[in-house]
Amino acid sequence: MDRLHELKSPKDIIKQMMLKDEFSKWLGIQVDAIDHGRCSLSCTLRKEMLNGFSIAHGGIAYSIADTTLAFAANSYGYQSFSIETSISHLQKVKEGDRLIAESEEIHRGKKTGVYHVNVKNQHDELVAIFKGTVYISKITW
Repeated sequence: MDRLHELKSPKDIIKQMMLKDEFSKWLGIQVDAIDHGRCSLSCTLRKEMLNGFSIAHGGIAYSIADTTLAFAANSYGYQSFSIETSISHLQKVKEGDRLIAESEEIHRGKKTGVYHVNVKNQHDELVAIFKGTVYISKITW
């Protein structure tokens, strides 16, 4: 049996990650789909997530995208840590909006991985684009 099949399943890894992830719990993140290198998460914007302009704080879209990156990268069973991320906010998000973040694995090598995450609202409108690079450790889940 090869090493990959000895590791935990992507669902088991995410469950383990969520046990101590109080911030993602606070965000109300729902795992909609998870597989090796792929993840889809969603959450609904609450009043305490708004900034002084009564729109979502930019950190909310960033946070759901960053969590999507983390879950996708860790889904193979090796602990992975972001080393570079960026986001472009394309339109405002309001209280009650539902954010859906979906990752795409662009590259996965022996030591690094690159992921792209689209964040859309409940109307399937693109609200943010996120890119992240992770370091892939040899530490297993």
